[in-house]
Amino acid sequence: MTADTLRFAATHDDCLLRSCVPGHLTGSAWIVTPDRAHVLLTHHRKLDKWLQLGGHADGDGDLLAVALREAREESGLTRLRVVSAEIFDLDRHWIPPRKVDPGHFHYDLRFIFEADRDEPLAISSESKDLAWVELGRVLALNPEESMARMVRKTLGDRR
Repeated sequence: MTADTLRFAATHDDCLLRSCVPGHLTGSAWIVTPDRAHVLLTHHRKLDKWLQLGGHADGDGDLLAVALREAREESGLTRLRVVSAEIFDLDRHWIPPRKVDPGHFHYDLRFIFEADRDEPLAISSESKDLAWVELGRVLALNPEESMARMVRKTLGDRR
């Protein structure tokens, strides 16, 4: 996955822009509670799936900042804490065509953040819902390997 993402970025000068039709780099936030028992997920309006928060870089090469911006915009959380500036997970996933947008790949750099469950949430127009989900229940909402891998990493199992 890392080699594919590096190769993609090296061969597409516009990889940070949505207009890059084969795909583009995105930044996502895996937001966990300090005890790592829960993760904040969004029921994504367009994809109709429970996912981590995140979005398009729109030209910003600081994908940690992109993930933080998107997390704030999509959750209303203001007291997010960066756990590490290192990439937590890397994924490439297909986004199906929609209206005028052709199908394309997201090369998603994911970062881990902490937040308090007591801080109020605000659902954005991009979501149907937001929920703090117990780590053990994440795969009941979205069984994709991409989600399972982040759950395993959160629990300390690097399989």
